[in-house]
Amino acid sequence: MVERSDLLSVDRLGVRFPLIGGSLEAVRSFSMRVKPGKVTALVGESGSGKSVIGRAIMGIETPIASTEGRILFHDPATDQEVDLLKLPRDGRQARHIRGNRIGMIFQEPMTSFSPVHTIGNQIEEVLKIHRVLDGAERRRQVEDMLGLVGFEKPDRVFDMYPFELSGGMRQRAMIALALICRPALLIADEPTTALDVTIQAQILKLLKELQDKLGMAILLITHDLGVVASLADEVVVIYRGEVMEAGPVEVIFRNPGHAYTRGLMAAVPHFDMAPGERLKPLREIRTDAKALLSACAAQPQPTSPVLLSVRNVTKTFLPKSASGFFSRASDRVLAVNDVSFDIKAGETLGLVGESGCGKTTLSKILMRGLSADSGSIIYHGGDGDIDVLAAGGRALKTLRSRLQMVFQDPVSSLSPRMTVRSIVSEPLQIHERAEGPERMDVVRRLIAAIGLPESALGRYPHSFSGGQRQRIGIARALALRPDLVICDEPVSALDVSVQAQILNLMKDLKSELGLTYLFISHNLAVVNYMADRVAVMYAGRIVEIAPCEVIMRRPVHPYTKKLLAAVPMADLDHPLDFALIGEPSAAAKKKWARHFHDEGDPANLAHADLGGGHLVLARRTVDARELLS
Repeated sequence: MVERSDLLSVDRLGVRFPLIGGSLEAVRSFSMRVKPGKVTALVGESGSGKSVIGRAIMGIETPIASTEGRILFHDPATDQEVDLLKLPRDGRQARHIRGNRIGMIFQEPMTSFSPVHTIGNQIEEVLKIHRVLDGAERRRQVEDMLGLVGFEKPDRVFDMYPFELSGGMRQRAMIALALICRPALLIADEPTTALDVTIQAQILKLLKELQDKLGMAILLITHDLGVVASLADEVVVIYRGEVMEAGPVEVIFRNPGHAYTRGLMAAVPHFDMAPGERLKPLREIRTDAKALLSACAAQPQPTSPVLLSVRNVTKTFLPKSASGFFSRASDRVLAVNDVSFDIKAGETLGLVGESGCGKTTLSKILMRGLSADSGSIIYHGGDGDIDVLAAGGRALKTLRSRLQMVFQDPVSSLSPRMTVRSIVSEPLQIHERAEGPERMDVVRRLIAAIGLPESALGRYPHSFSGGQRQRIGIARALALRPDLVICDEPVSALDVSVQAQILNLMKDLKSELGLTYLFISHNLAVVNYMADRVAVMYAGRIVEIAPCEVIMRRPVHPYTKKLLAAVPMADLDHPLDFALIGEPSAAAKKKWARHFHDEGDPANLAHADLGGGHLVLARRTVDARELLS
């Protein structure tokens, strides 16, 4: 496999970590190559050893790890080949290569940046180590690179701290940090996992453009097959530290030879799925939701076809920087702007939009975690109508038992000091449901309903995988047999195979327990699989709402079209159109201004009814037929 023309050759790499009484073999006889100027994707589930390989190449794996094999790096600048594994990890040659000839983008930029140093200081540090430049020249080069990765005001960003940037901006700054010395190889470890779909598309477009400009190679570590199809030239599929399949992207995607590769592809939701078609996870979850029906006390069933009515809800925030006696009304940030919709009993309403559009703020208002400035929310339950925003006392306690939430991050939403038994039984204790052995019977049935063994009850959250922790969060949400479950990005942090498990589980529980979901996500392919209707949110407003099939195949609003264009699909025949990403074309801007722009006055906008439950936010003067043309 080792060829002189390869930029990087990994030959029979093994990585072991010591454990009490033995060792963990994270990588086994692993071989791959990266060609100059090409993108090689390393694909696999969480825990397959992808990041271990990336850290081993960089020489930053923990010192307690033992390694074997060879990692040959052929530096085009010197035309010399060196075995990275044989270099002293803190020696002069290793430090010359690390960050200078090989750069790395880490998965979570917030934890990778120092919070007490400015962005400019941290990027400049790489130049101090690898270049002999004066302060003014270092700043000029850093600002040039910040401009190259897409910052409009690089001189201002230079003096900002990481917490002042959004997730997408931090990832851009991380790319600038990795590329400041113009490396020959860039290792990108899950560079877009934590980003919403439009920001992800912008980062992928940026990586593609920078690769072309700088002529560098990229080792892309990811579990997202849509990203691989849009960016990679070659693919290496890894499972439990071993190569399952490797080859050109055309061969791997059009004719996968290994069952594991085919399994990964079958687990990805896509827009061409037939009605009722299920995802095929690599490992099915055995559940027992029917036993849960007999264990939980029956609740009065909603009698109205509409379970929750939201009308004209508005929420503003005053930033800390603008708070105080001299703050003005113009300083306030409008997070949720005159939002209205209904959630019908037994349906799944998808709520999609970019990070910062107001989705999570709206969900917190529905759960009474935040108060709204104005508007009304009425819950039409079996106990009668409840005014969500004004409820108190017994009505509020009833409401909290009928509306539950599954959170985005299963790590921070589960107490690390409580066992699974305590976590799942806590809602039953608070709402005084069941006692003693009866309560434990309910908890056991809940755990069985989500496909975990009874032995899990005595364990703590840290001992479970991400997917298992999310299932525990779902069990807690179901403990009180709620009518409505609000799911806030429940699978965004999970790899494709575990994501398929969770989505199938939620579908099964919905049909067997008669649940209603508000499913919040930025991944339209996931929403397409789960939702009956979809509401699209932009800048605090619902800009389009319609049945799922209409939104996915016949969208009208430009923002909905932009979201759909930014979804990377695991299909070589439908790659990301990088021309549509970023700033819209002049023609698109002209149509937006003519039909959808409010010119600063929200009173100019209203939802146009296009028929069949399809509503689009547009100018009041625009005829519905114009929008469909």
